[in-house]
Amino acid sequence: MTLRDELTTFFRTHYPELPAEARAVMDRAGRDLAASGQAARARQVGDTAPGFRLPDATGATVALADLLSSGPVVLTFYRGAWCPFCHIALHALQEQHAAITERGARLVAVSPQIPDESLTLTEKHSLAFDVLSDVGSDTAREYGLAFDLPEDLAELYDSFGFDLRRVNGGHPRTLPLPATYVIGRDATIRWAFIATDYTARAEPSEILAALDALPSAS
Repeated sequence: MTLRDELTTFFRTHYPELPAEARAVMDRAGRDLAASGQAARARQVGDTAPGFRLPDATGATVALADLLSSGPVVLTFYRGAWCPFCHIALHALQEQHAAITERGARLVAVSPQIPDESLTLTEKHSLAFDVLSDVGSDTAREYGLAFDLPEDLAELYDSFGFDLRRVNGGHPRTLPLPATYVIGRDATIRWAFIATDYTARAEPSEILAALDALPSAS
C-alpha cells in the first residue's frame, strides 16, 4: 500500500465519524486555504532554501548549512504530534529512512511544536531522523508555508483536545502547509511537494526518485 492509499483509507474510515457541524467547519477552511493560492507562493523548485537553526527533540541546535555540508537534505514540514495524518506520514518516512541515507541524504522533519512534544513523538515511533521545533513558525514562514487557522477551526481543534496553545508554545493558530523539499548541497530546492490539503503528503517513492535524479555534485 502506498502512503497515499494509507492516508486515503484513514480519512475515509474516520472522517464520516465526525459530527456534521465539525465536517462543515473543516471543509470550509480547506476550501478557503486552497483558494488562497498560498501553495503557489511557497518556495518552489529552483529557489534557494532559507537557512535555519532549530532545536531538535533533545534541545540540540541543528542548522541547515551544517546538514548540507555533508549531502542533500530531505526537509519535511508537518503539523504536529496531534495530527494522525502526520503520524502516518512520519512512520512511512521512517520506513524509508535507510534508503534515504543510503543515497547520502539527511532527513529532517519540522513542526511548530515544542521540543518535549517532538521527543515524545520520536520515542513513540522510534524515529531515527531529526525532528526539529519551529516554535512560532518562523522557518515555515520563510518557506511560505505558515498560515493561521480560522477562528472557528481553531476552536474546533480545542474541542478535540489538541491543546495547540500548549504544544505550540503559545502559538496555537499558526501551522505549516504539509510540504517536503529535496534540497541540494548548494541549498537549491531540487524537488518540492506542497499541499493545502492536510490529508496529503509526499510519497516516499517520489522522494527517493528525486534524490536519484540529483546531479552528482548535488
